[in-house]
Amino acid sequence: MEKQWEELSSDEKQEALFQRWLSPEGVEFASPEAEKLYKERVTRIKDAIQLKKLPDRVPVLLIPSFFPAFYAGMTPLEVMYDSEKANMAWEKFYLDIQPDGHFGCVAPGPGRFFDILDYKLYKWPGHGVSPEHTYQCLEGEYMKADEYDAFIQDPSYFFTTTYLPRIFGALEPFKMLPNLTVVAEMYGAGGTFIPYGLPEVQAAYKALLEAGSEALKWGGYCAAFNKEMAESGFPACQAGFTKAPFDTLGDTLRGTKGIMVDMYRQPGKLLQAMEAITPFWIKKGISEAIGAGNPLIFIPLHKGADGFLSDEQFKTFYWPYLKKIILGLVDEGVVPFCWAEGGYNTRLEVIRDLPKGKTIWLFDIVDIAKAKEALDGIACVSGTMPMDLLTIGRPQDVKDHVKKCIDTAGKGGGYIMANGAFFDDVKPENVRAMVDFTKEYGVYK
Repeated sequence: MEKQWEELSSDEKQEALFQRWLSPEGVEFASPEAEKLYKERVTRIKDAIQLKKLPDRVPVLLIPSFFPAFYAGMTPLEVMYDSEKANMAWEKFYLDIQPDGHFGCVAPGPGRFFDILDYKLYKWPGHGVSPEHTYQCLEGEYMKADEYDAFIQDPSYFFTTTYLPRIFGALEPFKMLPNLTVVAEMYGAGGTFIPYGLPEVQAAYKALLEAGSEALKWGGYCAAFNKEMAESGFPACQAGFTKAPFDTLGDTLRGTKGIMVDMYRQPGKLLQAMEAITPFWIKKGISEAIGAGNPLIFIPLHKGADGFLSDEQFKTFYWPYLKKIILGLVDEGVVPFCWAEGGYNTRLEVIRDLPKGKTIWLFDIVDIAKAKEALDGIACVSGTMPMDLLTIGRPQDVKDHVKKCIDTAGKGGGYIMANGAFFDDVKPENVRAMVDFTKEYGVYK
C-alpha cells in the first residue's frame, strides 16, 4: 500500500518530486534524442544537488534577463507587449546555446497588465525607460514606519487595502474595502458589503478582471513555452519562487532606507513582521513545487549581501527567517535554489547550518574556493560568472574563468556552472563559450 504524501519523509518527498520532474506529465518528446537529453539533464542537475553521486559532467545553466530579446534582434519593449515574440526569442536562445535547462520565458512580464493596473513599483520599457532598456525598481516607503502593527495583525488585509492601492493606481479604491474576516451573522452583514457597490470600487474590480485576462493570456504563453522546451529536451529549472522575509520588507514595502532605520528604531516590530510573513512564503514555495512536479524553488537574495548588514545584523534579522523558509521547504521535499546576489564572502560560515544535499547556492560575487570549502558536502555551489566578463571580455577569458571554477569547485561534484547575475546585452560568443567549454572541460573522468 502506497504511503500518502504526509506520511513520506523529507527524503522520500524530495525523491518523489525529482521523479515527477524526470518524467513530466503531459509531455510528448519531439524525438527519442530529445527524451534522452531531457533525462540526462535532469539527472545531471539532481546528482549535483544531492551530493550522493558524481554527475557525468558539470551542469551549466543560463539565467538571462532580456538577453534572448537582444539575441533575436528584438527590443525589450517588443517582448513585453508581444508574448508570441517573447516565446520565439527565448526558444531561439535556448535551442541555439543548449544549456542544461531553462528558466522559463517570464522575465519580460506582460506589459499591458502593468498598463491596466497603473503599476507604480517599477519603470519598464516604454513606460519610464526607453524601449531598448530593461526595467527599474522604484524604491519607496509603500508601508509607513507606523504601520507595522496593522501589517503584523493581518498581513492579507494590509496588502489588499494598503499596499496594493499604493503600487497599483487602478486599485486605489481598495482602500475602502472592509475586513471580511469576521462576517458571519445576518445582522450587519449587508452593511459590511456596501463599499463593494461604490462606483470607484467596482471600476477597480473591472480593471482587476481586465488585468487578470491579460495575465491569463500571458500565462498561457508561458505554459506553452515550458511544454515546448520540455518536449525539445530542456527541463525547467524552477517551479516558482519565494523570498526572504527581510527582503520582502526591505525591497518593496519599507524600502532600503526604511528597513535600515527600523533595525535601530523598532527592531522588535521588524522581527514580528518577518515572523508574520514567513509562513506565507513557505506555503507558496511548497504549493508551486508540488503543483508543477518540480522540486526547484528560486529564492533571490538581495539585502543579505556583504556590506548591507553587519555580521551581527545578518545573524539577527536576515538569516533566522530565511533559514525557517529553507527548512520549511526542505521538510516537504522542495529544493531551495538560493541566489545570493551581490557579495556573500562574509556569510559562508553562517549558511553552512543546513541539512546536507538539500539546497543550491548560486553566488554572484564570492571567492569560489572559500565557498566550495565552506559548503563542501553540505550544498551544491553554483554561479560566479561575472557580467563584465560576458560583456567586454573575450571568449578565451570566459573559458579561463570556467576552468578556474571547475578546477576549484567542481572536484567531487556539487558544482553547477552559471552566471552570477541576470544578463542583458552581452556578447553572444561569450555566452556560447561559457556553455560549450563547460561541456568540454567539465567531464568527470
